Amino acid sequence: MSQIIRCLATGCFVSYLPPLLFPFKKNTGAGFLGTLWGVGLVCIFPTDYVLYAVCMLAFWVVAVWVCKKVQFKGSTGHDNPKIIIDEMAGYITAMIFLPHQWPYLLAAFVLFRTFDTLKPGFVKTFDRMENAFGVVFDDVAAGLLANVLIQLFVILIRWV
Repeated sequence: MSQIIRCLATGCFVSYLPPLLFPFKKNTGAGFLGTLWGVGLVCIFPTDYVLYAVCMLAFWVVAVWVCKKVQFKGSTGHDNPKIIIDEMAGYITAMIFLPHQWPYLLAAFVLFRTFDTLKPGFVKTFDRMENAFGVVFDDVAAGLLANVLIQLFVILIRWV
């Protein structure tokens, strides 16, 4: 069971690759790969907004549960860089109520990665929580912020 949880937390162990390839780097790039996993998930999520929202909420629950259960030997801190299910949850959130088309996928990717890295405003509040909920919801908050900005941009473009 612990291997299944670890597989889910690490995106089928994808988050182990960057430190192996780039051992000299402080930031491993595992979050980037987790966000790419998120793009793949969005592409297979339903396009119906209600079904998408249900799937997204279910994913949040699973992500928090997985983060609560997963353990890594010798890990320091509550948000281990090997855990990338939180990036998947954040990117899925960034794409809610948006078309699954490349301009939206790309804008959500760039904005989500930016907000996940910089942790502005209320995103930092969740990041300070040292529990599984905080691990997932700092990324969900970053995704929500990215989504709101994209939605506002779309409204502005239609208005002009």
